[in-house]
Amino acid sequence: MKYKMYDEMMEQPDSLKKTFESEMPKMDDVSNLILDVDKIYLIGCGSSISTCYSVRDAIRMSSTNLNIEVYTGYEFYYNKKLVNGENSIAIFTSQSGETADTLASLRRCNEFGIHAVTISNEPDSSMIKEAKTPIITRCERETAILGTKTYITQLACLYQILFKASDYDERDELLLQLAEMPKMLEKLLIATEDENKQLAEEFKDDDIFYCLGSGPNFGLSYKLAMTMLMEGAIKHACPEYSAEFRHGLIERVEKDVPVIFLTSDLESDEITQKAIDFCNNLEAKSLVYDLKDYADVDKLLSPFIFVIPLEWFVYYLAHFNGEDPGATRHIGKVRY
Repeated sequence: MKYKMYDEMMEQPDSLKKTFESEMPKMDDVSNLILDVDKIYLIGCGSSISTCYSVRDAIRMSSTNLNIEVYTGYEFYYNKKLVNGENSIAIFTSQSGETADTLASLRRCNEFGIHAVTISNEPDSSMIKEAKTPIITRCERETAILGTKTYITQLACLYQILFKASDYDERDELLLQLAEMPKMLEKLLIATEDENKQLAEEFKDDDIFYCLGSGPNFGLSYKLAMTMLMEGAIKHACPEYSAEFRHGLIERVEKDVPVIFLTSDLESDEITQKAIDFCNNLEAKSLVYDLKDYADVDKLLSPFIFVIPLEWFVYYLAHFNGEDPGATRHIGKVRY
């Protein structure tokens, strides 16, 4: 049986291609603005804030001088450090463009005279209308709650904007690989389905999953736990930075406990490997996604690669438990 999420997953390459074609001039404008600001705020909720976490950590690992702070919607709204007319820029991410807490923060940003950029999929939404610079992801309507094509396009817009403004040594190569990402996604969608369908059947009776990653992979671990496993597959899940494994999960993990690791041979993945080794020694059900098994790209781009096999895993995990992976019980996709 195919659910609506299946179609939306398969539309990811084309959505990303259309977004690049349509929105690149505006993204370049924002990159130029960033060159002259003191601080960059990234604000979002759910899948949207996970993209903010990933690009923030990718930028920090690239040794650039961009000053980035990440907030959830109401955290930014109640931030008492804002100054009228401060030399900063705020980028708001929201699939619907109507997320109440993110919208409230955008309006607060406008009150303080901070240049507001919105990345959203709904051209007629409040956040698109009220931002000084609106960037529209070209995904058409998305209904699956966990976010597929809106996630990948949001993430790509953030990477394009921020790395274009960065002084990362490998910036030009990273941006070239990002431009080629639609083709890579097409291949991954075909190549990773069967393996992850089998894994989902193997793990279908497990009820809690721990999700670990370092650097930009933590943002995807957060999405995997918060919006993919909990909202999409109706499983309990907990995200952690790999380095936090020994500050809590080390006392909870045991034989047959599922732990999902994302590893890209980043410098920080030295700690990820220690956690993997520990779990293997305890015979935990370690599920390791390693970048080298999927693509030869800049390691900072790994969330783009990992999300495809993880989407298949969650899609079939829900299916084998009799759930529609795109449906909701208590929340709606476009609400407020």
